[in-house]
Amino acid sequence: MLVLASKSPRRQELLKFITDDFIIQTADVDENLPDNVSPADAVLYLSKIKAEPFRSEEKTVIGADTVVAIDGIILGKPTDENDAKAMLKRLSNRVHSVFTGVTIIKGEKEKSFYVETKVKFFELNDDMIEAYIKTGEPFDKAGAYGIQGFGCLLVEKIDGDYFNVVGLPVSKLNQSLFTF
Repeated sequence: MLVLASKSPRRQELLKFITDDFIIQTADVDENLPDNVSPADAVLYLSKIKAEPFRSEEKTVIGADTVVAIDGIILGKPTDENDAKAMLKRLSNRVHSVFTGVTIIKGEKEKSFYVETKVKFFELNDDMIEAYIKTGEPFDKAGAYGIQGFGCLLVEKIDGDYFNVVGLPVSKLNQSLFTF
């Protein structure tokens, strides 16, 4: 049995590229990170604590977490409109990184990895930022944007796995499941 330990509808949709045969199980976990943790270490830690509550001999559990980082600083989900504007201005005309960590657990076996994708935004003026915020899309997304929605209009180019930016590096996960 395959378990996806994630509430994200995007991850659920992406996992269907690999299989339709999975269930969703989630637990409330403390996602507070220690100070000065790197984005890569953050997603590895968060993916593991999301998968860990469901560890068993019968189930293969997948935990995942995605963060947006620029200048080594993790940008979470915006708290309000002003926070979203500040994040989008910070990302404007710059390259940032999207990290997704994945942990696969079954019994005593465990495998974790992360994928980093570089994303470059166009230069965004205040009107562009305002128009995007009016879509309502930024508020439940790390870094205040979703590449799979209207946020695609902000992106000049990416270097790496597109699906990683959406929230699950599907091809790397598939390879990892075959070798797990």
